Amino acid sequence: MTGRRVRALRGRTLDFTGNPFEQAAADCFSSEPDGLVIIEDGRITATGPWNELRHAVPEDVPVETYPDCILSAGFIDCHVHYPQLGMIAAHGEQLLEWLEKYTFPTEAKFHDRAHADAAARLFMRELLRAGTTTAAVYCTVHVQSVEAFFEEASRYDACMIAGQSLMDRNAPTAMLQTAQQAHDDCVALIGRWHRRGRQLYAVTPRFAPSSTEALLEVCGTLLRDHDGLYMQTHIAESRAEVEWVSRLFPTRANYLDTYAHAGLVGPRAMLGHGIHLDEPELCTCHATGAALAHCPTSNLFLGSGLFRLFDALDPDRPVRVGLGTDIGAGTSLSQLRTMGEAYKVAALQGSRLGAIQAYWLATLGAARALYLDDRLGRLAPGYAADIVVLDPGATPLLQARMALCESLEERLFVLMTLGDERAVRATYVAGRRVYDRESARQFTYAGAAA
Repeated sequence: MTGRRVRALRGRTLDFTGNPFEQAAADCFSSEPDGLVIIEDGRITATGPWNELRHAVPEDVPVETYPDCILSAGFIDCHVHYPQLGMIAAHGEQLLEWLEKYTFPTEAKFHDRAHADAAARLFMRELLRAGTTTAAVYCTVHVQSVEAFFEEASRYDACMIAGQSLMDRNAPTAMLQTAQQAHDDCVALIGRWHRRGRQLYAVTPRFAPSSTEALLEVCGTLLRDHDGLYMQTHIAESRAEVEWVSRLFPTRANYLDTYAHAGLVGPRAMLGHGIHLDEPELCTCHATGAALAHCPTSNLFLGSGLFRLFDALDPDRPVRVGLGTDIGAGTSLSQLRTMGEAYKVAALQGSRLGAIQAYWLATLGAARALYLDDRLGRLAPGYAADIVVLDPGATPLLQARMALCESLEERLFVLMTLGDERAVRATYVAGRRVYDRESARQFTYAGAAA
């Protein structure tokens, strides 16, 4: 062997090749019942049937075999708050009251770097345990919360998008900053982390009610001055929030216009929730290339409303959409559970979300929403070897139910309805196995013990 880092994985492969909201689901994926994935230096170099490709594996490279498991591109979470993992399952409030009672006190603790380090370590482990290999992550207003997260993500060589949550009004005084301070903090963080390894920076105004016009203008300036940044924020999560924004920004045409006026709406803009957007706002998202994060467990938990997934994806003016867990209002980091809840949200509105559609939203669709579909979201040559190994027989109930399934699509639907973190057998990031359910040491940094 030379200095190449080669791995070979064997199992049933699943790859998404098209958009199942725009064409027949059967035409949007491929699968090999006994497949092989060959990886070199963190990227997939070949996929195909075991019998055809096995001779391409170097003799000194052991084949990592996962019988009865499904190899898929790793899951992508389009909207999640790592600092809120410690307040998941907080009882009894709707959005605005929930922020005051639970969120702000929890996030205030991140002034302590040791606290941030511990939270980032737990969060990354739980993401990987759930098979999620990329996420768009909100940190807190504290610079050290961003540093802690990016440092932990870098240890796994995971592709993560994150940024400092920016607020200059309508939050506790200790968590506010001036627009100038926000600018200076972000410039420093961008210089340290944007495109360092696989890390990407997101300008992150929390949401319009906690932002003055001056702060939003600073965010627009940052996006113009630095190439390839992301923008993430919240929009139209609850009706009370929408009404509040209309009072705070009386000259704007609608909620989305508060962001668009400052130059924040366009490619690589990820807007969380979007439950109560009107048709003109959806048309603007389509025209500008801005994306929406569908967060069903969060929306159901807070009683915020039902995201109109099939309206957003209307083929006449489709909006880019990915799934988000939205911890801590969300109730699980598992994209399997998130897909199951997305099915229920659609069903409550008279639509039926198919399994291929749901898994596409959690992989290639999410990558497309984040403008990363040229490198993430597929099990195909040239793509990053970020891979989740799914175990359809992870529990006795799953085993019994899978025995009655007659197609891969049916198995995938059962898995997204009954599955959770227990169904993730292993997770690979950049070709390295960073999580192994069956190992005594379950988590491994890139080249070192976690």
